[in-house]
Amino acid sequence: MSNKTPIVAVLGGGSWGTTVASTCARNTPTQLWARHADTVREINDKHTNSRYLGQLPLSPGLRATEDLAEAARAADVLVLGVPSHSCREVLEQVADHLRPWIPVVSLVKGLEQVYRLRMTEIVSSVLPGHPAGVLAGPNIAREVLQGYAAAATIAMPEHRTAEMLQELFRTSRFRVYTTADVIGVEIAGALKNVFAIATGFGDGLEAGDNTRAMVITRSLRELSKLGTALGGQPETFAGLAGMGDLIATCTSPHSRNRRVGIGLAQGKSVDQICTEMGQVAEGIKTSSVVMKLAAERGVDMPIANEVDAVINHGQPVIESYRGLLRQRPGHEILGEAW
Repeated sequence: MSNKTPIVAVLGGGSWGTTVASTCARNTPTQLWARHADTVREINDKHTNSRYLGQLPLSPGLRATEDLAEAARAADVLVLGVPSHSCREVLEQVADHLRPWIPVVSLVKGLEQVYRLRMTEIVSSVLPGHPAGVLAGPNIAREVLQGYAAAATIAMPEHRTAEMLQELFRTSRFRVYTTADVIGVEIAGALKNVFAIATGFGDGLEAGDNTRAMVITRSLRELSKLGTALGGQPETFAGLAGMGDLIATCTSPHSRNRRVGIGLAQGKSVDQICTEMGQVAEGIKTSSVVMKLAAERGVDMPIANEVDAVINHGQPVIESYRGLLRQRPGHEILGEAW
């Protein structure tokens, strides 16, 4: 980036994309691209996004647009905040409008289903030459927007780039740390959604606090095993993007993936739950991808396997917990059994 004040373009008008755009707008000129005209008008005229964030006020300097090409042409930094299944399509649309070498930061905590790619891998495929990284952590959008203290990690292939971008996202109450472990941060962000669904199973069955703690702890173990097998650094999974995001997503009443698990335990269908929420829960689509990646790497993931069985193979939630408890526990750290 040059010495001029960088312009940030955030693609995606959902809860987290809007929150990040509002945060960036406090530091630098920021434009948000949203698909819906009513959302764009509301952000520009009222400085709110009621569809996703109620009446919480956004930074008055934030501007929104329906014109994807306009947002891309102006960008010195591109932030990707659309659902994982839309990422490739959106990136292909901006490819001819984005200037060379503009860094792309993903907010997306999911994996592409067909090719089992991380979002930064899609960026590298569609936008070769653009540095691709990720911002992730225990970030409930409403709380960040309300100014509660929070933190995240920004990962870029070159650590110096992460340090430069760090200043665009951070505020006095939103701390942004840096790393070069793009793989670890990205994998942690995708996998924790699957485990939040598993935690929701227990909460929906009213299994209790001990069960919740057990599931979260063993989920972290599974997340770390697959994450390191895919090339992530072990330290990352004990940090904000790993353990931090896992705890927040597995325990917050605002967590969409946890709500999916609760709904399934209560006998609702996936379609019914998604309709009621009106938002994307990435863990639903990620669950099958995780199992394919685990099989390719020879990683045993019993909790993720049970989530996949419920979502994609019709297994009742109660059977998932019975199946887990039937497994013989081995060594807590070395053993393969749950």
